[in-house]
Amino acid sequence: MIFCKLYDEKRRFTDAKKGVSYRRKFWVGVKEQNTPEGCAAVAARIKNLFQELKESQMFKDVFDGNEQIMLSDRGLAFVASELSKYSFLDATVDVKGTAYETIVSNTLKQEAGQFFTPRNIIKCMVSMLDPDRNTRILDPACGSGGFLVIALDYVRQKITKELYPDLDELRLQAKYNSPEVDDIVREYAENMLFGFDFDPDLKKAARMNMVMSGDGHTNIYSINSLEYPQGAKPDVALVAPAVNRSIQNSADKDLDFGVEDNNAQGKFDMIFTNPPFGSNVEVDVEIAKKYDLYQKTGHKAPEVLFIECCYNFLKPGGKMAIVLPDGILGNPNTLSVRQWILKRFKLIASVDLPVEAFLPQVGVQASLLFLQKKTQDELLVPIEQEDYDIFMAIVEKVGKDRRGVPIYKKDDDGAEILFKHTKKWLSYDENGHEKVRTREERIKLLDDDLPDVARAYRKFKEEHSL
Repeated sequence: MIFCKLYDEKRRFTDAKKGVSYRRKFWVGVKEQNTPEGCAAVAARIKNLFQELKESQMFKDVFDGNEQIMLSDRGLAFVASELSKYSFLDATVDVKGTAYETIVSNTLKQEAGQFFTPRNIIKCMVSMLDPDRNTRILDPACGSGGFLVIALDYVRQKITKELYPDLDELRLQAKYNSPEVDDIVREYAENMLFGFDFDPDLKKAARMNMVMSGDGHTNIYSINSLEYPQGAKPDVALVAPAVNRSIQNSADKDLDFGVEDNNAQGKFDMIFTNPPFGSNVEVDVEIAKKYDLYQKTGHKAPEVLFIECCYNFLKPGGKMAIVLPDGILGNPNTLSVRQWILKRFKLIASVDLPVEAFLPQVGVQASLLFLQKKTQDELLVPIEQEDYDIFMAIVEKVGKDRRGVPIYKKDDDGAEILFKHTKKWLSYDENGHEKVRTREERIKLLDDDLPDVARAYRKFKEEHSL
């Protein structure tokens, strides 16, 4: 139903560009819900729309083709009338993402180390690495695509500012979903965003999520990233050609990657990922044997091997942001892993998270590690002779408690603070003239350190000319 609504909205723009008039199909008449005949008419319109979208270029890689809407006519008409109140194209990524994650949360298998990375953590990681429209991004354990969605929205905002450098923040927001911005964003997503996941169900979930956020779903593949470039998954052979097409359409097309065309490793600018980890997650010994980390340290936990996996996918100078359990960064028995990391990466930043960060989904003590793959020249410098600045932060508050209940900023007496806020929005008079309207409000603010950490890191970069 959501995708029928989204497809119906998108058709208005795509057909208009071709000079074709499109008659909207996702609507419910005032009285149609009140009669069996009216409900049947709504159901027929939307079921035909669903059949049309499954065969469309836009969604052919998302649906298998045999899916059906099984709601009763009355139920379908009710849901359609509720969804008709909203514009999905104009909705923010946060709104659509929250709705989508609520719907597909049961798809994730927490016992296999799969769970949603909270959006405030993803936003902090993306903001700190600061991708742009020339950044080829990968999440080798993409799940439902949260990192890719937020990265796409971040680049969307940058593209909008580039197209309209003279507009203020309010008018820029009005341009985020304009056809001009959408065309560039779609091209970026189709060329530069990649996601891999072992689970074919999550591949579908991620593709759907990307469609809702501005496309790029064609580069979501079901492969075992730890096994790549080998592996029996059917998508393995599709990855390298897609990455090669990306290179041919990007700013680094003349760069010598030193890697064969049939291998996607060594070709990504940035990696954002939260690899599966936990005592119930195991890696086959035959797969672990191919990793230098396993051979030199004896560790075969997936979160350890994923560090080397990401290293292999990055090009020299490429950066990664990864969620890692604190055991890797602090336990004496993982010293050899830390030495391996420091030998091959420059440590950009380390951000320590509280246990509430992933609750109530799962209780893990984790940190965010930001690394940059060393170039050949940098690899020649012994670790003890390296001299560079590292950003470090400890996050104490993440805007929620252990049960996931939001926590807002409070005064010294423990009362929630109401901050003065001027809400602004654009409206138009009967002659089509633009007008800025304002309203004074008092709002609560989440008690979340992560946005402050991202701002502090940007200041740190400026001061240290990084």
